[in-house]
Amino acid sequence: MKPVSNVTVLQQLGWRYATKKFDPTHKIASEDWKTLEQALLLTPSSYGLQPWKFIIITDPAKRAELRPFTWNQPQVTDCSHFIVFTIRKNIDPGHVQRLIDRTSEVRQVPATSIEPYKQMMLSDVVHGPRSLHANEWAARQVYIALGNFMTCAAMLGVDTCPIEGFEPPRYDQVLGLAHKGLAAVVCCAAGYRADDDKYAPMSKVRFKAEDVVERI
Repeated sequence: MKPVSNVTVLQQLGWRYATKKFDPTHKIASEDWKTLEQALLLTPSSYGLQPWKFIIITDPAKRAELRPFTWNQPQVTDCSHFIVFTIRKNIDPGHVQRLIDRTSEVRQVPATSIEPYKQMMLSDVVHGPRSLHANEWAARQVYIALGNFMTCAAMLGVDTCPIEGFEPPRYDQVLGLAHKGLAAVVCCAAGYRADDDKYAPMSKVRFKAEDVVERI
């Protein structure tokens, strides 16, 4: 038996939209937010390297400080939870080792048994050709997390709005990300739509399947 029906999946994906006006009085229930945080943690990534950190901002003062650097978009201050998706800049051997150690812990295998896997990652992302574009590669991974988060939120009936209209250097400064080796890439507001958000009832516009899907 399917855990979620085909109808439910398509219904919720059709229901979601980039919410422009949130109800600031309607907060995400703690059990729902715990699920969404776990969804972030369960996001797949290349090599399983998880080159990210998710900054969850609920403090009104901090969000008010960030709003001017987000084209003054009201979603930043009006949503229930505001997430800044960041990359871990310039993945180094230490990060790879942390993954190896965690894998050893979770799967209860000797770290030495996965040494070839470690060397594979080092020779590609850290020391190989990909290292020249490691931050760009990490940013692509972060967008997988964003998409996963938004889809899971829709399944729970939680509204979201992805936000690229912001000033990353300013965010890095306000949140003190540089000294942590992090950099802001994209943001997402989460909460519940306001009753008078004019965009909520609008029909979703997508190209026809034959225009974007090719079967070979």
